[in-house]
Amino acid sequence: ESYRQIVESVRPRMVIFRTLDLGGDKVEESYGFKPEPNPFLGWRGIRVSLEKPDLFKRQLRALLRAGAWCRLGIMFPMVTTVCEVIEARKLLSECQAELAAEGVDPVKELRVGAMIEVPGAALMARMICPHVDFLSLGTNDLVQYTLAVDRLNERVADLYQPTHPAVLRLIELTADAFEPGRGRVGMCGEMAADIALIPLLLGMGLRELSVSSNQVGRVKEAVRRLDTAACRDLWAQAARESDAKTIRRMSLKMAESRYPDLFDFGRQA
Repeated sequence: ESYRQIVESVRPRMVIFRTLDLGGDKVEESYGFKPEPNPFLGWRGIRVSLEKPDLFKRQLRALLRAGAWCRLGIMFPMVTTVCEVIEARKLLSECQAELAAEGVDPVKELRVGAMIEVPGAALMARMICPHVDFLSLGTNDLVQYTLAVDRLNERVADLYQPTHPAVLRLIELTADAFEPGRGRVGMCGEMAADIALIPLLLGMGLRELSVSSNQVGRVKEAVRRLDTAACRDLWAQAARESDAKTIRRMSLKMAESRYPDLFDFGRQA
C-alpha cells in the first residue's frame, strides 16, 4: 500500500525503487544481522536479499503489484558481480510469472537497474549493462571504497576526495558503459548535489543527477546555465591532472563563472 501511494502520486512519471539496502551503518536485528568485524565490507545490499530470497520476493511482488499499469523502476544496491544481477533478475521474473498466474495486472513499463557503488562494479560496468536498463552511481560509497577512507572519520576526512583521479576514472568508465541508445547512467549521493562539480559531471557524460528534494531546483538551474561542449573541454583538461584539489578548483571556476548566485543561495539556505 505504501508503494502504491508513491507510484500513484507521480504517475504517469516513473518511480525508481531501490530494493532493501541494509547493512553497513543500516542494521536491523530482526533480519538476522550479527556483529561483523567490518560491516561495510560484509553482509549488505543485494547480498542480504539474495541470501533471503523469500523476503526479497515479498518486496518484489509488492513493488510489481503497486506498479500495475504504471511505469516502475527497480534498482539493486551494492552490486559487485554480474551473477548477482542475473540471480536478482531471475527472482524478479519468477515474481512476474507468479503474479500473472494469479491474475494481477502487469506493470505498464518496467525498468531494472543496478547501483554502482564499488570499484569492482565500475570496472565491470560494461558486462553488467546487458542485464539492466540503467545504472546509478552511488558516489558516497564509491568514493569511500575507492580511497579506503571513512568520510565520517575526522582523522581521515580530508582524504575523502570525490575529485580524486581514480574516482573520476571509475565514474567515466560507468558513464560510458552502455552502447549509445541502449541504456542510461545516473548519479546519486552528495557528489550529484555539489553544484561546484556539475560542470565536471556533465563533461564526463552524465545526464541524470538524483538529489534530495530541497536541492532539485538549484541543481536544475545550474545545469541550464552550462554549455555541454565547454564542460567536455573542462573534463578533457581535468583528466590530465593528478591532484584532486586542482581538479575541483577547475570545475569550481567554471561553476562560479556561470552561476555565482547559486552559491550565495546555498550559503543562505
